[in-house]
Amino acid sequence: MLLSALVAFVAGVCVLQLQAALPSVLQIVLLMAIALPVAIVAAAWKDARPVLRLGALLAACGALGFAYAAAQSTLRIGEELSFADEGRDLAVIGVVASLPARAERGVRFEFDVERVLTPDVRVPRRLLLGWYNGGFDVQPGQRWSFTVRLRRPHGAMNPGGFDLEAWMLERNLRATGYVRSGPRDPSPDRLDAMIWRPGYAVERARSGLRERLQSSLADKRHGGVLLALVLGDQRAIGDEDWTLFNRTGIAHLVSISGLHITMIASLAGLVVGALWRRIPALLVRSAAQTAGIVAGLIFALLYALLAGWGIPAQRTVLMLATVAAAWLTGSRIGLATALALAAALVCLIEPWAVLAPGFWLSFGAVAAIVWVVQGRPPAPGHRWKYGMLTAARVQIAVTLALVPASIVLFHQLSVVSPLANAIAIPIVSWAVTPLALIGAALATLPAPIAAVAELFFLAANGMFGVLAGLLAWLSSFSWATHPVADPPIALVALALIGVAWLLTPPGWPLRAVGLLALLPVFVWPATRPGDGDLWVTAFDVGQGSALLVETRDRAWLYDAGPRYSNESDAGERVILPYLRYRGIGRLDGLIVSHLDSDHSGGAASLLRALAVERVISSIPYGHPALGQGAAVERCEAGMAWKSGALAFIVLHPHSADYARRRSSNAMSCVIAVTLGSTRLLLTGDVPAADETALLAREPGLRVAWLAAPHHGSRTSSSKTLLQTLGATWAVAQAGYRNRFGHPDAGVMERYRAHRILLLRTDHAGALQWRFARDGSTTVSAWRSVAVRYWHNRPGPLPSATAEEDEPPDGIDSNPAPPEPFFPG
Repeated sequence: MLLSALVAFVAGVCVLQLQAALPSVLQIVLLMAIALPVAIVAAAWKDARPVLRLGALLAACGALGFAYAAAQSTLRIGEELSFADEGRDLAVIGVVASLPARAERGVRFEFDVERVLTPDVRVPRRLLLGWYNGGFDVQPGQRWSFTVRLRRPHGAMNPGGFDLEAWMLERNLRATGYVRSGPRDPSPDRLDAMIWRPGYAVERARSGLRERLQSSLADKRHGGVLLALVLGDQRAIGDEDWTLFNRTGIAHLVSISGLHITMIASLAGLVVGALWRRIPALLVRSAAQTAGIVAGLIFALLYALLAGWGIPAQRTVLMLATVAAAWLTGSRIGLATALALAAALVCLIEPWAVLAPGFWLSFGAVAAIVWVVQGRPPAPGHRWKYGMLTAARVQIAVTLALVPASIVLFHQLSVVSPLANAIAIPIVSWAVTPLALIGAALATLPAPIAAVAELFFLAANGMFGVLAGLLAWLSSFSWATHPVADPPIALVALALIGVAWLLTPPGWPLRAVGLLALLPVFVWPATRPGDGDLWVTAFDVGQGSALLVETRDRAWLYDAGPRYSNESDAGERVILPYLRYRGIGRLDGLIVSHLDSDHSGGAASLLRALAVERVISSIPYGHPALGQGAAVERCEAGMAWKSGALAFIVLHPHSADYARRRSSNAMSCVIAVTLGSTRLLLTGDVPAADETALLAREPGLRVAWLAAPHHGSRTSSSKTLLQTLGATWAVAQAGYRNRFGHPDAGVMERYRAHRILLLRTDHAGALQWRFARDGSTTVSAWRSVAVRYWHNRPGPLPSATAEEDEPPDGIDSNPAPPEPFFPG
């Protein structure tokens, strides 16, 4: 009964997180007032029919979970920054609350606001701030006076992509912005060197340890992985490494996961218990097993705090604490109940934890272990054999159990994952991690002893390097991974039932039926345009451009979005997840309009990750923007080709443009794409002067759909162009509150005057047009399709004013998370 009630409570919390809007306060109060008495009566009413009693308890506990999460979310959402205060200079005093993350030109950190000095402004209690061209001496626990410029939580919204706004809600970051530190701004002022509170003290300790480790690991190829295993700070791991870990299904091992915390707790318990038995004075006070359990729990808590107290760490510590409390008090609690209790406690502490993939992967993995271990006692006299068989069963169980979750969360399946995990789990868990932790402990000691840490780091780095080489070989096969289109929820539920059926004990009838239940999720057909239909998807990549053109059997990408930092770009963070979500494993062509990084930044990642039949660009052959060895065709006016039913013709640049020194924008590859009676115009950043030259060469050019040149800049979209084209639809791809003011208010009015409906990705998220064979057109906006109560819903925005000290849009409006999106 307790297990069912706990599961129902967690389910209620999950249902709340699927809502587009929160219930009113009155509705929340009424729901709690009804559900709480029903739950109490159902739990205490022993004489009721079991089915009726269970049904009432499940409904009441589910309602309580829903109402509790709604109440907590109402309080958290209520702290949001108003639209009117976005972009203003605000004076605040507060404390640096997190481990600073190094950016290319500064740092990012979480900031607890204590006082707002600007009158009549409401600022959220916790902010995510960047300090560019300075801020390198920021440390957790310091109190500062800053002038900041803020905006509401707003991230890229794309099918299959990461939800930054959900991540910010979970971490209670209700605004993001940057410190003003230019010559005309008030200078930031450090008021106190350290505010001694427990949370700040832990973060300061983590910061000090990271500084020591970074100096030791800087020259190590896999130093970022070792840092992640010790501190849980994954930001030093590059996207190329993450691609390898995801392709082989071992991403969960390169963070402080529940497996690592349990290992540390077990080792600590064994050592303390063994020492305890050898000291009679201690045995008189307590049993060695009790001392071992307490020591293991303490070490688990310390390691989890060192890791930053993420969802896997919370789950592990809470579950270990539940089991430890049951043992110490002499009560009997099953592993399944302990797991459910840990999940309910996590949801009580953070109702938004269920939004994190790590929540589902962590609890799913442990649930699978409980399922295959519970109720299977060891055979007498064969403990070693039982241990080997149990380890094998656990490995198979975890691998199978995470297949449906991986498909839903990441839309790809690693065929080599079982073998990769079988090799990687013992190496990482029992060799690399202990070596890294011992090295970290030694590094904190005085210099003569700290020098020994280098030996442990060298050993850990070397062992992981051998493992990485093996993983690279496994992932090099074309069949190593394949995308899996987003399946219906019914098929996911069927797959979970199939996994549970497959993992039942020997003797269970028709276990092979489980395999049949698991198969449909793999073969579910991807959604494709119908015969004669044309789909155009404008990605929400922030300030940049990326467009996908599809027919039933062809897929062409025009531009690859921006590069956000040295470690991330739109190709890796936005476009590849979408292609996996749609079950698209290759591209017929990639057209990169020109060299500017907001159009070419993701190209190298795409070319590295999937097969592309043709690459066409005005970028010179061999340029690093297109990666190494890409065969590039020069984009030149007059080029024409067919790809299935699609017809392409290049309108700009002209061959003579390559002989002159022209701006990057002026070299934009402008292409008309035609299918039947539907024609599109893809324009890059072509300026108005080149629009005029283009129309002079193509005086009768007419299109149905237009990519607004240069993101809707005032230097493009001339009156002549719009009047000549006669388009019905247009899209402006721009960053939210970008510093360039794109799309320009005057240009938007020009589109309205010519009766062209201009949609913008900063307001709508990813946009998709479906041009049907019968001439009809439907348009969908992902910010409306996948809306949740925490999503920003911007109205008309004032044009921003660019300033010299304002950070580039690729930094300030990065749609990727400040920490890499890979769960522990």
